[in-house]
Amino acid sequence: MRYHGAMNDEARTLYEVIGGATKLREMVDRFYDLMELEPEFAGIRAMHPPSTDGSRDKLFWFLSGWMGGPDLFIERFGHPRLRARHLPFAVGSSERDQWLRCMAWAMQDVGIAEDLRLRLMESFYQTADWMRNKAD
Repeated sequence: MRYHGAMNDEARTLYEVIGGATKLREMVDRFYDLMELEPEFAGIRAMHPPSTDGSRDKLFWFLSGWMGGPDLFIERFGHPRLRARHLPFAVGSSERDQWLRCMAWAMQDVGIAEDLRLRLMESFYQTADWMRNKAD
C-alpha cells in the first residue's frame, strides 16, 4: 500500500512511513496491551486465547505485508482470508467498534502522526466492517 503524504516527494509504503518493523511491533503490542487492560475491550478480548502472544505475531505479520513491508503472514500461512478466519467468532458492530477504538488508541499512544492515523483508520474501518458476520 502506497502513501502519498504532503511532506513526501515520492510515494513510500505505509510500512516505511509508519517506521518499519520496530514501530509496527510497538503499535501491535500496545493494541493488545490495551485490549488486556481496558474493560471497554472485554468483548474482543474474550475472542482471543488466554495468551495473546500468537495473536500479536499474526497481526504484526499481517499488517507488515498489508502495509507494503515483508509478506510475513503469507509466507507462513498463505492468503490471509480474513473473513473466513474470523467466521468462528461472532463479530457485530460492537466488536468492530471495540477493535477500531483499541487500534486508534494504540496508534495515538505510540505516536503515529495524525494524518497517517486517519488514513489507516479509514482502511481499518472498511475491513472491520466487512468482517461483521452477525446481526446487531
